[in-house]
Amino acid sequence: MPRPTAAQLTYGSITVIFSTLAMLLLSQTSSTVGTAVIAVSALALGLLVALTVPQPKSRVIALRKPVRHTAEEPVPAVATGSKTAA
Repeated sequence: MPRPTAAQLTYGSITVIFSTLAMLLLSQTSSTVGTAVIAVSALALGLLVALTVPQPKSRVIALRKPVRHTAEEPVPAVATGSKTAA
């Protein structure tokens, strides 16, 4: 799984904070259960927003063609000009 980007973390966090404040102010709840439901739903909404932020496309740049090493036959000494070979 790829790491979250800075944009995903920012959008998710801002969504959690503002949606929690908005739901608490609009519902005017004072019970613990109501506050817990609002907190869980705000976290779920923040996660949904963070996951839907588009990922940046990765750029692949080929610098060079890869070198293919093959098993070559040894070059005879006569072809190299060496006089030490038999």
